[in-house]
Amino acid sequence: MAPAAMRTAAQSLSGAKPVSYWLDDPAKPDALDALTGDEHTDLLVVGGGYSGLWTALIAKERDPERDVVLIEGHEVGWAASGRNGGFCAASLTHGLANGVERWPDEITKLEELGERNLDAIEAAVARYGIDCEFERTGEIDVATEPHQLEELREWHEEIVELGITGVDFLDRDALRAEVDSPTFLGGLWDRRGVAMLHPAKLAWGLKRACQELGVRIYEHTRGLDLVRSGEGMAVRTPYGRVFARRVALGTNIFPSLVKRVRPYTVPVYDYALMTEPLTPEQLESIGWKGRQGLGDSANQFHYFRLSADNRILWGGYDAIYPYGGRLSADLDQRPETFVKLAEQFFTCFPQLSGLNFTHAWGGAIDTCARFTAFFGTAHQGRVAYAAGFTGLGVGSTRFGADVMLDLLSGEETERTRLEMVRSKPMPFPPEPFAWAGIEITKRSLARADSNGGHRNLWLKTMDKLGLGFDS
Repeated sequence: MAPAAMRTAAQSLSGAKPVSYWLDDPAKPDALDALTGDEHTDLLVVGGGYSGLWTALIAKERDPERDVVLIEGHEVGWAASGRNGGFCAASLTHGLANGVERWPDEITKLEELGERNLDAIEAAVARYGIDCEFERTGEIDVATEPHQLEELREWHEEIVELGITGVDFLDRDALRAEVDSPTFLGGLWDRRGVAMLHPAKLAWGLKRACQELGVRIYEHTRGLDLVRSGEGMAVRTPYGRVFARRVALGTNIFPSLVKRVRPYTVPVYDYALMTEPLTPEQLESIGWKGRQGLGDSANQFHYFRLSADNRILWGGYDAIYPYGGRLSADLDQRPETFVKLAEQFFTCFPQLSGLNFTHAWGGAIDTCARFTAFFGTAHQGRVAYAAGFTGLGVGSTRFGADVMLDLLSGEETERTRLEMVRSKPMPFPPEPFAWAGIEITKRSLARADSNGGHRNLWLKTMDKLGLGFDS
C-alpha cells in the first residue's frame, strides 16, 4: 500500500468506535440476572447466540408444556451473533458448491431443507414481531479478476444442469447496473436464497420471543462442567447448578462441555467496518437500488451490504487464527487489518472517497475442516450439540436447532437421516501442527488469488482430502 493511500485509509478510521455497529444500538435490552442456586428443568440450552435461542424457541413451539432454561455466559447475542454481516442464507452447506462436492446424492434434499429453513426464519420474524430489518434481497457473488469471471460462468452452467433456478449470471454491464464499481467484471445473483438483516436485533428479538413462551433465561451464567445426575444431567455454573433431563449445547466457538468435540473446531477472527450513512448523492453514485448483499469471489474474500440507514458494511479478507486457538477480547481489534480493509473499500468504490467509518470490530468464528456444521450426541443421547457453522450460521443455526431437538427426541427424521448430520469433519491436529497447517493454507490461498486462481500442490492435496480453511 502506498503511504498516501495508507494515510487516507487511516484518516477514514479516525472516529471509528472499537465495537460492533450492531451491538452499539439503543434497542439493546437490559441484561438479565445470573443464575444463583439450583434450577431444575426438562431441557437446558447452553449458549445465548442464534444456536441456543432457536433451540429454546423451537423446543417450546414443539411442546409448549416443556420446561426450558437457557444460560448464557455473557449477554444474549454478544459474540458472533451480534458481530456478523447480517447475511441470512438458505444454504446449509456453506454454499452450493461445497454441498455438491461433499454430498452430491443429498444436495437436492439439502437445498430443499435450506429453502424451507429460510422461509421458516422469515415466518418467525413476522409471527413474533421481530424488528430486525429483514430484507429478502438475495446476494451477488462478484468476479473482480478474469479467472473468477470464467469460474462463475462455468459454475452457472453447472447450476442450470442441476435444475436449480433463481440464480442469474450477470455480465459486467448488467452487474454494474445493479451496483457500480470499476472493479466488477460480472457476477452470479441468487435472487431469493439470502436475506439481509440486523443480526443483533434478530438475537434480541429471539430472546424476547423465548421469554414470552416461558423460557427462563439467565445471563452472565457460564456453564462450567457437565456431569451425569441420576437419569439426567447437571451443569455447574459460577453461582449454582442446573439439573436437566436433556441438554442442548449451542456454544459453538467456545470450548464445548463435551471435551471430545473440541478438536473439531478452531477460532478464526474476522473483521468488519461500517461507514457513516451515505448521502442520496453518494448512494446514487454507486446505484445499489436492489440492496443485495455482495461478496467477491477471491479466496481472501470481502462481503458487503447496505444497512437500513444506508451505511455500508465492509468485512472479510483477513482470517486470523491465533496460535493455540486462543480466545481473547484483545483480538477483537486489529488496526492493521482495519487499514487494509479501508484501503480496499476505496479501491472498490473510489466514488466514495472522503467517506468515514464509524465502527471497526472483529470477533471469532467457529470453523471446521468441512466448512459447515456438524452434529452429535453424548451421554447416551441425553446431550446434543451443533458446531462448526463457519460464518454461515445466521440461517443454518435454526436448522441446527431442529437437528439437536430431533437427536434428543431419539426419533429418526428427514434431518437425522442425512449423511451431513450423521458424519463429522476431520478434527484439527494438535499444536504446533494446526497453526502450521493453517498458515500454509492461508499463504497458498493468497498466492492463488494473485496467480490467476492456480492452486498449488498443497491446496490440491487438501482438496482431494476434503479439507480446508475458511471464515
